[in-house]
Amino acid sequence: MKFAFALTLFTFSAGAQTVPGPPPAQPLPFSHKAHVDANLECRLCHTNPDPGRYMGIMPATECMSCHKGISPDDPVVRTLTALAKKKQTINWVRVYEIPTFVKFSHRTHVARGLECDACHGPVATRNQLAREGNISQLACVECHTTNKVEFNCALCHD
Repeated sequence: MKFAFALTLFTFSAGAQTVPGPPPAQPLPFSHKAHVDANLECRLCHTNPDPGRYMGIMPATECMSCHKGISPDDPVVRTLTALAKKKQTINWVRVYEIPTFVKFSHRTHVARGLECDACHGPVATRNQLAREGNISQLACVECHTTNKVEFNCALCHD
């Protein structure tokens, strides 16, 4: 009976992460493409605090280090400026989410040379993000198999 439950859970988890959808409504429009075209690297805005599970998102105050002089009269940048002055956060809507029962480290994958688009799709070409990449259990197993990287259940699950 436990095996049947685990199989059902696996199928649900895999399906939940592979279903593409429209971009979620975000509190501010943000173009990854425009920022990449300006030669900004992902890690400039997406830090990886300990223990490395999540990639962080830069606070509005940090955005202003560039946007003080870049498009200051743009209505979106004005909103960003107001948020930064009040030290308020931007409540971005998460596009991808790793289930809480999965142990995962972005840091390990980045250190081994994996690019963001391997899991998240062509982010650098997008003006709006939608779930395009496959972060299901099946996709992870296939990637590890294809790249001859060790994997076993205990790497990702307690």
